[in-house]
Parts: sequence; structure tokens; C-alpha cells
Amino acid sequence: MRRFLIGAVTLAAVCALAGPASAQPRAVAGTVTVFSTELTPLTVYQNPSGCNRLPDGAHVLTNQSSGLVTVYADPYCMTPGLTVRPGYGSHVTPGAGSFSG
Repeated sequence: MRRFLIGAVTLAAVCALAGPASAQPRAVAGTVTVFSTELTPLTVYQNPSGCNRLPDGAHVLTNQSSGLVTVYADPYCMTPGLTVRPGYGSHVTPGAGSFSG
């Protein structure tokens, strides 16, 4: 039991130290554009940074920035994501997704 407790405390300390460094928002220069429906205007994000929730009904994201953008199925950028290279696009989860740039 003592080994388990020491291991758990060590793991928690490593995660606490690694968390803030990997969670720092990164910004990309350029735009990320999201298409929702034919009845709504495009949503344009200029130089996005951090986690950005996608608009309701979002359907397609295009990365017109200079860096990689990661698309997530949840609104908090917590699930495993799909990386979209500059000049490419991706279908996104309607109503619940997000992206980070």
C-alpha cells in the first residue's frame, strides 16, 4: 500500500509540473474560417490562440493560418484532436467542438 501511495504522489507531482507547460496557449498568424450552414455567415478567427469553441452548427473548418490547428470533439479542447495543416480543412463535430491554434 505504501508503494502505491508513493507512486500516486509521484505521478500527481509529475502531472502538476507538466500540465502548465503543455497547456500554454499558442497563437497562429492568419485566419481560421468555419462554415456552419448556407443561411449563416462564415465565422472567421483572426490569429487564434488558446481553445476556441466552434459555433453551433459548425460543419467545416479551414486553416488559412501559418501554423497547425487542432480540432477537438468537445468544447474544452480536452479530447484527442485532429491536426489540420495550413491550407487544409476538416469536417468538425456540430454543436460541441472546439479548436486550438
